[in-house]
Amino acid sequence: MGHRKHSQPRRGSMAYYPRKRAQSMEARIRAWPKLASEEPKILAHCGFKAGCVQIVSIDDRDKTPNAGKQLVSLGTVLVTPPVLVLGVRGYSKDHNGRHAEFDVYAEELPKNISKEISVKNKEGAIDDAEKKLGKIKEIFAIVAVSPRDAGLEQKKPYVFEASVSGGDIQKQFAHVKELLGKEIKIDQIFETGASVDVAAITKGKGWQGVIQRMGAKRKQHKSRKTVRELGSLGPISPQNIMYTVPRAGQMGFHQRVEYDKRIMIISNTEENEMKINPEGGYKHFGLVKGDFIILKGSVPGTYRRLIKLRSQIRNAPPKVTKPNILEVVV
Repeated sequence: MGHRKHSQPRRGSMAYYPRKRAQSMEARIRAWPKLASEEPKILAHCGFKAGCVQIVSIDDRDKTPNAGKQLVSLGTVLVTPPVLVLGVRGYSKDHNGRHAEFDVYAEELPKNISKEISVKNKEGAIDDAEKKLGKIKEIFAIVAVSPRDAGLEQKKPYVFEASVSGGDIQKQFAHVKELLGKEIKIDQIFETGASVDVAAITKGKGWQGVIQRMGAKRKQHKSRKTVRELGSLGPISPQNIMYTVPRAGQMGFHQRVEYDKRIMIISNTEENEMKINPEGGYKHFGLVKGDFIILKGSVPGTYRRLIKLRSQIRNAPPKVTKPNILEVVV
């Protein structure tokens, strides 16, 4: 008997549909973890992809062949400037979904933010919001990050919602209310060794054929006029092509969320003497300045793209262990 080859999974499975260009450069986060702690906490931050490095560390994963030995792995450097808490939003819930009940914004905002975003509070907005807390089911912080703080040229800030979890609704509202108009650094939300989920828009690759885009098999030599096309698009009747049939089309520039990316290093270029910048800076990005983190593994998207970081929603361990980093090779 001959050896049977194991078939590789098709690149073009229907797990993601429709396969079209993302609506925005900013990825959306639709699900949030629920913390069991009594202290409320904002569950998201963000950064901009700068480049890749090699991390030399001791493998601290139990029950692996390499446990306790030296491990060289890929690391992705994200520049994480502080995010500004603009406001707080409360949602009620019914069988039709979530409904925004109130928005309360900070009274004074920096010029670079107020130029791009015009937000004003109604008189007595905070008092009105506190009266509505009885029917509120979820509290979100409205935060903004300026790409210029990461050394990029874009003036317009990114504004998005970050869920607040832990404690009851009153505690969550009070927590965000206290932070209104203040900046939050990455180390105030995440710690070294913890895992996060990353949401981003992937690299765009334009229009691609069915072989490249969906992983379909090439036809046999000389069997048809074409080789890099499908042999059949389906039955002759009914006269329509099912959406499950692999076709050519847009590839890349899709929204994706990747889970369980471990934070290997949280640091600052001014406080730490660690050499994080290669000579001349990172290609397509430049020099990393200020706060940054290094995630283990790859991150979707091209350089300079916004990467949203969310608290781990799957497989969250009861205890966070700090990695043993020996060297970072830039």
